[in-house]
Amino acid sequence: MRIYSYASGGFEGDLVTVEVDLRRGIPGMDIVGLPDNAVKESRERVRASVRNSGFGVPRERALINLAPAGVKKVGASFDLPIATALLIASGQIEYADRIPWTVLILGELELSGTVRPVHGVLAAVASAVEAEIDYCIVPFENAREAAAVGEGRVLPISHLKETVEIFTLLMHGRKAKVQEKAAAQSKVIPQFECTSTENRRYKLDFADVLGQEQLKRACEIAAAGGHHMLMFGPPGVGKTMAALRFVNLLPHLGREESIEVTRIYSIGGILPENTGLIRRPPLRTPHHTASREGLIGGGSHIVPGEISYAHNGVLFLDEALEFSTSLLQSLREPLERGIIEIARSGMHYWFPARFQLLLAANPCPCGKLGCPDAVCMCTPVEIHRYWKKLGAALMDRIDIRIPVERQGPVIFNRSEKIDIQEENRREALQSVKNTRQMSKQIARAIQIQRERFSRRSGSLVDRQLCRRNADMNTAHIQKYCSLSQQTSLELKNAVIQLGLSTRAEYSVLKIARTIADIEQSDSIRNEHLLEAVHYRRFAEGDYFWSAA
Repeated sequence: MRIYSYASGGFEGDLVTVEVDLRRGIPGMDIVGLPDNAVKESRERVRASVRNSGFGVPRERALINLAPAGVKKVGASFDLPIATALLIASGQIEYADRIPWTVLILGELELSGTVRPVHGVLAAVASAVEAEIDYCIVPFENAREAAAVGEGRVLPISHLKETVEIFTLLMHGRKAKVQEKAAAQSKVIPQFECTSTENRRYKLDFADVLGQEQLKRACEIAAAGGHHMLMFGPPGVGKTMAALRFVNLLPHLGREESIEVTRIYSIGGILPENTGLIRRPPLRTPHHTASREGLIGGGSHIVPGEISYAHNGVLFLDEALEFSTSLLQSLREPLERGIIEIARSGMHYWFPARFQLLLAANPCPCGKLGCPDAVCMCTPVEIHRYWKKLGAALMDRIDIRIPVERQGPVIFNRSEKIDIQEENRREALQSVKNTRQMSKQIARAIQIQRERFSRRSGSLVDRQLCRRNADMNTAHIQKYCSLSQQTSLELKNAVIQLGLSTRAEYSVLKIARTIADIEQSDSIRNEHLLEAVHYRRFAEGDYFWSAA
């Protein structure tokens, strides 16, 4: 039998072979293969758990080799594979070394022999499936995430003593019995279901956002096409309120998308216990005091950052211009490529980071610029310096820029004498779109895009990289964004008058294509293009607050 464990290293780690050699000498245990402190300390945990589980600790000197030797081994997930390999080498699991199976084993051991959950199980099992490893023994608390990709190979375990039962079945060639045990466990481990999250989905509803119809329309377009969006306006106008409800407009993740997101959360150690696949697009809202490692990823032990936790979901930066310039500019590469690469001495790691960026900002440092009932004390130099943090390169990647202004009173007290009838007020409130209504229209538009980009005429690479209109490249734009002669003239005039770059011109066409998809129109009409220009025309100069 060949026993494997797993060493995390970015999104893709390494399978580790666990070998044990018993030789004459002073009783003890040596671990080689570039272990960190947690792995070195497993010597004492393994000895105590083996003894307390009713087994005998070998009196020989044990040499534990974790291969490949050049890969650093981090964490306590090596406890269970080391203990199992030690029991096999000492003959306490009889004839197990003759079993022709390969097994991936993960788990931390308590001194009593109880198996504790560990991080990165989904990534480890996925690698085991790719390597055609026969079985995966994982802690019971990690069984749901493992079963999502384990394809019937997953065997949950809660105590070290249970390894004897598993290997006894394999030893006698009762593979069918082992598969039956795995199937029985999978019945209580839902692999791809979503019931409770659907009920929670509409708790934050766009119906709570009264007024701001232009903002809600922009959110609808951004959600349908996957466009990045900037909302700017004075405090208290509804920017944050709309952004926190934005993710509820998006449909459920597909299976492959769910596996990617769950894998990242598992590697980062923030996936709750007894959790299966994450079906809903994630929403991440880091504070402006976040460190570079917290936002981008990295650290002494390489872990994902907020941009990776937002993969296939939404990254919302509230008070975006309070973030440091270097942090904001570090978003440019992942926005363009959909991944983040982290370089260390002699090593390179990567994580997926294909997210939708939402930014909210005040019009000036004090937030009073443009308010008719307030006086802004900021100088033009301060305002210019304030907005300069975004920079032209990052701003050029943001398709939709929407000014959010203060609204008149929308909720009235019965005791107040206001010249409006109660019936009219109720009709106005009932006419407000809620999240469920908006999401249905968005789902139709997204389905149109999926069918468009999954056609056999497109290459496999195009189908993988282009999921939404915001992902379209030049070839896609030329193919799917054809304009009539009149509409082309309107676009040419807009480019000249606003001084749009080539990227901005393509951005207008992408937005127009999304608007046409929402209205289920095969062609981009003149009104679609003019609305798209309206969302792109802001923030091309220094005076971002102008809504003229």
